[in-house]
Amino acid sequence: MLDESAQLDQKDELAGYRYEFYVLHDTIYLDGNSLGLMSRPAEAAVLRVLDEWRRLAVGGWANQSATPPWFFLAEELGRSMAPLVGACSDEVIITNSTTVNLHQLLYTLIDCPDSDEAQRAILTDSLIFPSDRYAIESYINTYNVARGSKAFTHKTIPPRKNGLLNDEDLIAGMTPDVTAVLLPSVVYTTGQLLDIEKLASEARKRGLLFGLDLSHSIGAIPHRLNEWGVDFAFWCGYKYLNGGPGATGGLYINRRHFGRKAGLAGWFGSNKQVQLSMPDALQPADGAGALQIGTPNILSMAPLSGTLQTILAAGIDRIRMRSLLQTKYMMSLIQTYLQSTDLQLLTPLEDYRRGGHVAIAHPEAMRICKALKARGIVPDFRTPNIVRLCPAPLYTSFTECRVAIETLTEIVHARAWESISRETPIVP
Repeated sequence: MLDESAQLDQKDELAGYRYEFYVLHDTIYLDGNSLGLMSRPAEAAVLRVLDEWRRLAVGGWANQSATPPWFFLAEELGRSMAPLVGACSDEVIITNSTTVNLHQLLYTLIDCPDSDEAQRAILTDSLIFPSDRYAIESYINTYNVARGSKAFTHKTIPPRKNGLLNDEDLIAGMTPDVTAVLLPSVVYTTGQLLDIEKLASEARKRGLLFGLDLSHSIGAIPHRLNEWGVDFAFWCGYKYLNGGPGATGGLYINRRHFGRKAGLAGWFGSNKQVQLSMPDALQPADGAGALQIGTPNILSMAPLSGTLQTILAAGIDRIRMRSLLQTKYMMSLIQTYLQSTDLQLLTPLEDYRRGGHVAIAHPEAMRICKALKARGIVPDFRTPNIVRLCPAPLYTSFTECRVAIETLTEIVHARAWESISRETPIVP
């Protein structure tokens, strides 16, 4: 008789998508929320663009035999990705990196106070991804220095004792001194999924800008940004989107903000009809394309054009369902095998509060991660004490989920980490 994991794999309608990816030999890869595996369609897309470069040279920018011409690739990918975030096709553009897109959105949408008396704050959670924090504080410092004041501040809301953010705490933080709210859709450490619809609604009631970092949810969780009233969002392309290391990021801007002058201007934010005529004054594009800056990195965008077709064919709702089943299965095994140990499950058990990965805390998390890697299982360590396990819905099997937790159980019960160095790894 098949065990439970084999039965789940046998009846899984998305199981066949695993063969679209280059799954690592003799390895269980549970780090797709840091870097997704290469897909065959992504590889084919890169080879296609390399061939276009070889055959067409500079002609690839406009030649119709390029699919699409490179000049329009950012807009084409934006149209393809819009359904994943619940946006209109002209509200999404694939451009820049995650952090550059955040800088662009901050400088475009947030107005500086008119006076020192007009105290303003950007509200975030204290668990915010460090790069987002750095960008926010850079923005605040730039404007404060320019005005010789301290008019802008950064306000943070901490988690509760269980390590999770509380929606009511975040709403309570939306006080009159706040001008914009920036939150993650999924907290990168714990895997907690926030109630975006509720939080966005509360921000709108108070007249606040509401933005999201979707890096740990896009490609794994459906979004309805327009319906929820979100003002802006940004994300990376290398996690669940499987766009490769350093893949081009993306951004969303609600159409009610169309026409705002880009805070960081560049020639690729031009209206395409006049861009190549090189006018002295920038004539911006009508939609999200106006927030582009410089010439796009075509080779870094190519993998996204391949993998997006796989994601859209699988269907984001089916991907989400499989992700929920796999994380729930892993957490049930953790609760069964590891409940009497020092290991603490951080990720919420409820489906509506859980993103795409499982986070566990342990005093020896780093050495446990090393022990898992030595046994052919690739997790992710987050300082100071978190092990993240991500079953990527398109290529991780239920059997791999079971074997990973069984191996984790052996390591924890045998204290197998004790012979492993505490030296912090240079890379995850």
